[in-house]
Amino acid sequence: MGQPTHAQNWWRSAVIYQVYVRSFADGDGDGTGDLAGVRAKLPYLAELGVDALWFNPWYLSPMKDGGYDVADYRVIDPAFGTLAEAEKLIAEAKELGIRTLVDIVPNHVSDQHPWFRAALAQGPERELFHFRPGRGEHGELPPNDWPSQFAGSAEPVWTRLPDGTWYLHLFTPEQPDLNWAHPAVRQEHEEILRFWFERGVAGVRIDSAALLAKDPDLPDFVEGRDPHPYVDRDELHDIYRSWRTVADAYDGIFVGEVWLPDTERFARYLRPDELHTAFNFSFLSCPWDAGRLRTSIDETLAEHAPVGAPATWVLCNHDVTRTVTRYGRADSGFDFATKAFGTPTDLALGARRARAGALLSLALPGAVYLYQGEELGLPEAEIPRDRIQDPMHFRSGGTDPGRDGCRVPLPWTADAPYVGFGGEPWLPQPSGWSAYAADLQAADPGSMLSLYRAALTIRPEFGDGPITWLPTPEGVLAFARPGQEGRLLCVVNLADAPADLPAHSRLLLGSGPLDPRGRLPKDTAVWLRG
Repeated sequence: MGQPTHAQNWWRSAVIYQVYVRSFADGDGDGTGDLAGVRAKLPYLAELGVDALWFNPWYLSPMKDGGYDVADYRVIDPAFGTLAEAEKLIAEAKELGIRTLVDIVPNHVSDQHPWFRAALAQGPERELFHFRPGRGEHGELPPNDWPSQFAGSAEPVWTRLPDGTWYLHLFTPEQPDLNWAHPAVRQEHEEILRFWFERGVAGVRIDSAALLAKDPDLPDFVEGRDPHPYVDRDELHDIYRSWRTVADAYDGIFVGEVWLPDTERFARYLRPDELHTAFNFSFLSCPWDAGRLRTSIDETLAEHAPVGAPATWVLCNHDVTRTVTRYGRADSGFDFATKAFGTPTDLALGARRARAGALLSLALPGAVYLYQGEELGLPEAEIPRDRIQDPMHFRSGGTDPGRDGCRVPLPWTADAPYVGFGGEPWLPQPSGWSAYAADLQAADPGSMLSLYRAALTIRPEFGDGPITWLPTPEGVLAFARPGQEGRLLCVVNLADAPADLPAHSRLLLGSGPLDPRGRLPKDTAVWLRG
């Protein structure tokens, strides 16, 4: 058998753009982003230079959790369009050289899913979920004490029905967990994978990939117990090996959402017969600190090396505080438990760091996931409390601002109503949003958008070779990678003073200008030809 071609290995070094459809572009003017809006912006995405689009769930859903409560995987939600439009979008993107990934949410379904509705009617579908009698004299207590997956939430993960039984939901009551020990659940999801691969998608992102399997006894939660009753159970690997067989038949790929502190167990999901890639949350949550970033990079590459899987680099997604805002705070890391209203933020500082962080992440070996609007340098929006929709906010008792701040509809045209998004947006756009409009930035060579376009044009020169760290003063990161036309260097200055650049023949790109003496200022990054 010959070596895999570059086309087959595209995912190893791809830049994959995350599309949160609801907030991307509104094609029909109803205030909700849709597939027509995405199709109209395909030329923009092609000019940006991305290799693929990852779509958050676009399926039929009551939208109790932003579409992650799926009622039917074979139907596009009417708010977004139709299945025919999705097929057209996949085909049109492919003509522009852009592949498509869809989101699968296997841990749970919507309470409006036909299976769960039948289960509520006492049908045999109850076996497809986790129904249990309660504890206590009259069954009035939940079957166990598992904590909610929503940070800061003290609400139970069980809901009692009028007949006295309880059902499990690690997230909201509108998202009942599936019983993955039942063969019908496995069969249905493999058929869902085939359904979308046959429509031309190149891959699938797996939501909450480490949560599917549950201890059949559903015991009480004990901190430190091994194995965990519902996280990273060994049964998961047989599920994903079966999925891999399906994907291989279509040359499809998987990326898993796997939050695990144990690097050895994390790597198990990336063995050659399981998932192709997994998100790197260590890098995403890392503060703007040279030592911490280097450690994250080294550990990430080391944990992927034994299984030959490429790393992924992510600065932001639809669940976390936007990079410009996060990097402009005293605590520039990310932790769901520390999110709070009114956190002081220096947006100018955050923007400088976000520009440098973009060049850092794009210079590393592996795939990069770019969340929509990051290329515009959007900050986190503070949503008025009476307009917040995210259930994470409500389940925290109103203390957590939730995730809506990174989901505000994008600004496209500075002088158009609603900054060119379409109709009145489902989430309010802040005052001053027009300053970030794509049309303004496209005409400004110093804008965040122009920086990303330039970086994505140059990035293929880095190839997929290893990194070699270069000696630097404290607070400065510098590494070399073999390029197509000689060695390429990335230097990032996180120290307080300007830094001298290593020997090089040419400056390829900078996140900001050098100082008058040709040194690299604080919070600035450059790409150099060695």
